[in-house]
Amino acid sequence: MFTREGRYSFMISPLSYLLDLLIINLLAHFLPLQFQFPLVFHTYISLGWIIIAILTEFYAIYRYSKVTYILRLLTRQLFFFFLILYAFIGFFKQPNMSRLALAQYAGLVFFTVSILKFISYYLLMNYRGKIKGNLRNVVVIGKNKKTQQLIDVFNEHAEFGYDFKKQFCPKEDVFNIYKCFRYIVDNNIDEIYCSVSELSNTQIDEIINFADNNLKTLKFLPDNKNIYTKKLKYEYYDYLPILSLRDIPLHKPLNALVKRTFDIVFSLVMIFGLLIWIGPILAILISLESRGPLFFIQKRSGLDNRPFNCYKFRSMAMNKDADKHQARKNDMRITKIGKFIRKTSIDELPQFYNVLFGNMSVVGPRPHMLKHTDEYASRVDKFMLRHFVKPGITGLAQVKGYRGEIQKESDIQNRIKLDIFYIENWSFLLDLKIIVQTILNIFKGEDKAY
Repeated sequence: MFTREGRYSFMISPLSYLLDLLIINLLAHFLPLQFQFPLVFHTYISLGWIIIAILTEFYAIYRYSKVTYILRLLTRQLFFFFLILYAFIGFFKQPNMSRLALAQYAGLVFFTVSILKFISYYLLMNYRGKIKGNLRNVVVIGKNKKTQQLIDVFNEHAEFGYDFKKQFCPKEDVFNIYKCFRYIVDNNIDEIYCSVSELSNTQIDEIINFADNNLKTLKFLPDNKNIYTKKLKYEYYDYLPILSLRDIPLHKPLNALVKRTFDIVFSLVMIFGLLIWIGPILAILISLESRGPLFFIQKRSGLDNRPFNCYKFRSMAMNKDADKHQARKNDMRITKIGKFIRKTSIDELPQFYNVLFGNMSVVGPRPHMLKHTDEYASRVDKFMLRHFVKPGITGLAQVKGYRGEIQKESDIQNRIKLDIFYIENWSFLLDLKIIVQTILNIFKGEDKAY
């Protein structure tokens, strides 16, 4: 099975949010601004800062971002923050607030946030460049002027954090794309950079499929081939344009923070609202019908295809085939109480502990048994793409009817199509819609809930 190395870059943006919010609130608390309602003011500036940051993408800083780009972000963020500060006086009728003190506060915020922004920027650059931390292993496919420029960028800008491993030349007679793939897997390569001018359309398709199925980030040095017909994202490394094939919304730190915050709050509500009292009742009922533990714990494939222990209320008699075969209709292994909790999806409730622990999300692609992951990865195209995000208790494929037993090949293919659509088009509203539809389906009943 293929996995990606653990990454911690996603923590930088949420920590920056928290630190900046702490700064603007501490400065507001200690400066003599003379506002009448402290709680209202602190809530106002905090929400205002977050909304402006979202709109200006203030925390969208990448390892190849330039100082001038950060200056533009700072200028936009603090200009709009200055405007909402003075709007507070009119909105909440604060005639006693000192305009001068407010201007001094805005200037101090600008100075402090800017200093911290550049300190963190240079610390990260030095961490990558000198300590060699937070690196991405990369290979380049292609040998021309542009690929050499890219390799020079990797080698000369160590602060970007790219560890260039090898260059492959498609024009050479000895070039074998499958040996290239084997090298990428064997050497834990994170990102693949391709010059499409040296690749045939068939080779491009093979590389795209390989990257999708093995959780590798794929980027292109552009030319005028049909790669432009795809949804692409432009980035610049130094002054060299790079195209990213797929932009996953949940890989953006703010989106990940929003989803994780919702997951924690929702799982706590479910644990203390349902599990705390339904658990003891089920423990008695399950133990009366069959011997064995209350919980069924099984290894499942999670984020980046890392295995984790998935929790369920035990709905079957103890058997040796639990890790090999899915439950089927009229499965003799399912107990009477098990039939009820599976039909109502109560057996899935302990997975809210998985959500709280960070192994799963409330909404996402359903996690598969390790055996099934290996099986489907080899026969279903782009199956591994579903591991770019955390698995979920419920998902888009499940509310569309593709839950439970895989009876025919089209079942798994349609499930993967819906999983990929969810990954590429995630939004918080989509998550809420899936949760509501899941609840409606429980009351309505589902044919494959067995």
